[in-house]
Formats: sequence, structure tokens, C-alpha cells
Amino acid sequence: MRIAVAGTCGLALTIAREIHSQTSHQLIILSRSHQPGLASQGYQCQVVDYTSTASLQHALMGVDTVISTVTGNAQLRLIEAAVACRVRRFAPAEFEGRPSLRSPNDALDRGRALALAHLQHYQSYIQSTVFVCGILYERFSVNGMRAHRIGVSTGYGNEGDYIVDARRMMADAPVYDAANNLAYVCLTSAYDVGRFVVRALDMVQWPAEMSMCGERMSVNALVEAIKIYRGRPYTNIHYQNPDTLRYQLSVAEMTGDIAKQRRLLALIATAEGRYDFSTPAYLNALFPDIRPIKFRDWFVRNWASVP
Repeated sequence: MRIAVAGTCGLALTIAREIHSQTSHQLIILSRSHQPGLASQGYQCQVVDYTSTASLQHALMGVDTVISTVTGNAQLRLIEAAVACRVRRFAPAEFEGRPSLRSPNDALDRGRALALAHLQHYQSYIQSTVFVCGILYERFSVNGMRAHRIGVSTGYGNEGDYIVDARRMMADAPVYDAANNLAYVCLTSAYDVGRFVVRALDMVQWPAEMSMCGERMSVNALVEAIKIYRGRPYTNIHYQNPDTLRYQLSVAEMTGDIAKQRRLLALIATAEGRYDFSTPAYLNALFPDIRPIKFRDWFVRNWASVP
């Protein structure tokens, strides 16, 4: 098959590397700019203008499947071009929680709901799926997700922006849901997302949603685990529930603190269970030979050089 990966963020390149090294599929990477570094590694890159129908259709000629990591209007135009070029399958830029759990007019949406509506509109012409992976381990990376060129536009991609600041050992932990039950999250490494996505390429039919999970744990267990892995106590920790988080959000809205609003919205979404789903996840059950990296192993390796 001819597979197009749209975007050159860290997750896109993780998926592209897995296709390149583990399959015989023909890969093309769609980029807004020339990528001499990728070309020198043997990747086929195509410069595209997401505002140009002709540019997109030229790039998608003969493509069977598109994996998108671009959002907003660029993704909408990409979907339209894929339909026009009779692309068989399209995976939109989701890679998070279940879309059905997002609230209408969600402030963290970044145009994703509109992309799903587009795909629903064209469902007679193109097959699609949403890859659901919960929270990426990379949110807890040294220097944050931005160090992996993931989530740059989310507003909470820096080190310490989500739940735990492992360098300063501080935490805003949304450990309880609205009913004061423990909140849970599913977590997956970007590497394992790439492995599961690439294995799904060989499926004859794609269901509307395919979940994967590296590890599922309560937020409280996650916070305690990071303390153990870092070998030091927290200097400051707040255990939160949705009500306290929404109060803090209202204060941030009054002061116009956009960055804090986005961080708080992500914590509220966590407390509401938007990044949790039942296990075993669909792709884990379908491909039991894929053994996801455990969070402990990933975290300890990632922070090994940090005192």
C-alpha cells in the first residue's frame, strides 16, 4: 500500500519510522516545507500547501491510507482532497481520549470535532477510524512533550504542565471525579502508538474507533509512582476534584491567564475520565504479541540523567 503520513511532528515521525522499518508499504511524508534531513535518511517527502486543492490532490494520487497529525483547516482540506483522490482510509489527528467523551464546544478541541464531522459526512466514500491512546507518556518527559515535538500547539506541552512537575517535585493531581471516586487514566508511549497504528494498517476493515493502552492506573497511583521513581518527596502537592479545578479555571478566566486555563482544562478532562477506557484495549487484544512499554521503565529511562 501507499501510505501518507501528514505532518512532521514527533508522533508523525514515530509512525513513519515504524512503517519505514517494519513494513513493505510505500511511505510518503507530507510536509509544509522541505525536509532534507528526512530525505537523507531515505524517506520520500512531499511538500504540500494545505490551502491548495491542487497541491494536496497531487500529493495524494495513488495513496491508499492517510494518517494525519495536522489539525484545523489544514486537516479539513486534507480530508476533502483524500475523498477527491479516492483514498480508501483516513485516520484523523486524535491520539488521545475517546471523542464521544468530549463536551460540545470543548476548549481543547483544536478543530478535531469538525474533522470527525467531515469524515462522517464522507463516510460513503472513505473509511476512517480514531486511534485512542489516552495520555502519552511523553507528557511526563524531561523538557515535556515539546522535547519530542509533540503537542506544541496544545498549550500544555512544557515540562510540568500536566499533573506532575517531576523536576521540582510539585503536583496538581486531579485524583477524584465528581462523585469523589478515584479518577483513572490510560497511558501509552508514542513508540507503542506507532507500533499499534502500523499493525492496524494491514486490517481489512477499520472499526470507527481503535483503542490501545500501555498502562492504566489511578491518578493517585501515578503521582505516587513518580515520587518513587524519582526517589524524592513532593515539595508541593494539591489533590484536586472537578469543583476546585473549575473554581481555579474561573479565576484564570477573570485574569486572562490563557496558559493556566489550558492546563486546568486538561486536568478537568482527566478528572472527568476523558482519558480512561476499559481494558483490555481493542488493539492490545487484537495484537497480543505487542508488549507495550511499562510506564515505570519508560519514566526511569527518560529521567535517568536528571539529578
